[in-house]
Amino acid sequence: SADGGGNLSLDSIPMGLPMSDPAAWTTAMNNLGMAPMGMAGQPLLPDFDPALGMMTGIPPINPMMPGLGIVPPPIPPDMPAVKEIIHCKSCTLFPPNPHLPPPATRERPPGCKTVFVGGLPENATEQIIMEVFEQCGEVIAIRKSKKNFCHIRFAEEFMVDKALYLSGYRIRLGSSTDKKDTGRLHVDFAQARDDLYEWECKQRMLAREERHRRRLEEERFRPPSPPPVVHYSDHECSVVAEKLKDDTKFSEAIQTLLTWIERGEVNRRTANNFYSMIQSANSHIRRLVNEKAAHEKEMEEAKEKFKLALSGILVQFEQIVAVYHSASKQKAWDHFTKAQRKNISVWCKQAEEMRNIHNDELMGIRREEEMEMSDEEIEDPAEMKETEESALVSQVEALKEENDSLRWQLDAYRNEVELLKQEQGKASRDEDTTKEQQMKLLQQALQGMQKHLLKVQDEYKKREAELEKVREEKLKMETLLENLKEQESSASRVCACSQEKESPVEKVSSNSPVKSEREVLLVGIISTFLHVHPFGASIEYICSYLQRLDSKICTAEVEVLMTRLQNTFRQELSGVGASLEKRWKFCGFDGLKMT
Repeated sequence: SADGGGNLSLDSIPMGLPMSDPAAWTTAMNNLGMAPMGMAGQPLLPDFDPALGMMTGIPPINPMMPGLGIVPPPIPPDMPAVKEIIHCKSCTLFPPNPHLPPPATRERPPGCKTVFVGGLPENATEQIIMEVFEQCGEVIAIRKSKKNFCHIRFAEEFMVDKALYLSGYRIRLGSSTDKKDTGRLHVDFAQARDDLYEWECKQRMLAREERHRRRLEEERFRPPSPPPVVHYSDHECSVVAEKLKDDTKFSEAIQTLLTWIERGEVNRRTANNFYSMIQSANSHIRRLVNEKAAHEKEMEEAKEKFKLALSGILVQFEQIVAVYHSASKQKAWDHFTKAQRKNISVWCKQAEEMRNIHNDELMGIRREEEMEMSDEEIEDPAEMKETEESALVSQVEALKEENDSLRWQLDAYRNEVELLKQEQGKASRDEDTTKEQQMKLLQQALQGMQKHLLKVQDEYKKREAELEKVREEKLKMETLLENLKEQESSASRVCACSQEKESPVEKVSSNSPVKSEREVLLVGIISTFLHVHPFGASIEYICSYLQRLDSKICTAEVEVLMTRLQNTFRQELSGVGASLEKRWKFCGFDGLKMT
């Protein structure tokens, strides 16, 4: 587990037994260049016990002892921890000076199972490292570097704590004193991606278990769903109708009836059935009113019993207080001791306080009854007069009580009038605020409608202007068409006259530039088109217009026709250089004069 410690196994691999020979201890410290020190860090003294191998009175603490296999508990600061020599097959580990501060370590990464081990001897091998650190637990992998350090990954997290215990130990390979065979171990936490990944997986698993546990808890505490309401049918309708007549099953049946009505089960066929069920439900109103009246009667009886019991208790309180007052008189008071007098005075005060509380409670009940009676008297003034007369005749004490009750009534009425005034003021303010809000909403709506109307008017004006432009263009086109028709008619007359003047021989010999009715139509359309374009148009532009009318028309045919009619169409060059363009113009009016 991540916390280690408490639930760890006790079957870890045992390390070598602690050394109990002080001479070996001194020899080892001399070989490492250290002064001979006791196990507790003090110089060897005459009270050293060779049988125990330690200073008397200081218990050894070594978590690597055989059969222990756990991390040691925290040691009090005033009690120094004693580390002992650890013997292995290929090497020996000597503990650090206990006076030195504990070796520093970095912050423990979450789920850490990998340690960094530095200060290894140059001649240390993986087998030696395995031999030293496998005593801390199962080693999964060792990554050794050439620079006297390595990384060791253990199977569990608590094994890392055991490995950190070895930090600061001096290691010696065999019995050699060569520098390459000695070193000082530095063990620290290492950050590894595998450890982090396993820790995250474990955390996710714990989170899933927690979510599952919460879900189970929520399902356990969730209130049960109401039973489903059956669908409407004639059989179910008869069952519900019977249940409606039964007082014990009425609540269940009325809920079913409500659900059916909300579902829309009422139609022409089932209307009579539903009406009979509603009628049955209505018959229970009298029963409920009677039950309410019975409960009110029981409540009144309980009030009367409570009032009688309270008055009896109050009488007994008065008697007890009277006893205390009589005991406080000088005739009896002088015979009591000081402590007895003190107790009697304390008891008297407590009894008077409790009597006053019960008296106020009883008076409150009487006031409530009088208030209820006064409400009934206001409703029936004749009965109020009779009760007042009987009260005046019956007893004088009733006058005092009535006077008090009237005073309380007056205060109550004043409070009610003030509350009514406040409510009326609030209502009038609410009405004013609601009216102001309505006026604001209406003003906003009117402003929006005015803006919309202005937009519509602007659009209407734009449409009218566009319509006028279209009409003007239409008139222009009509005038152009009339002019063209007149020109064609005049041209046809001129041609007829010229043909009559010419001799029949010339008619046979001369070739007409227009050979068919189709070409005549083309000439008329081209003339109309060029008349609209007084600055001329290119042959491609003219052909694109004609091809909209007839897709079979080609550019070469149109150009040949126009070149034949030199008195009707004239080709001109416009532009300079690269912008040079050939344009055709209509010159029929000039050509008519020339011919």
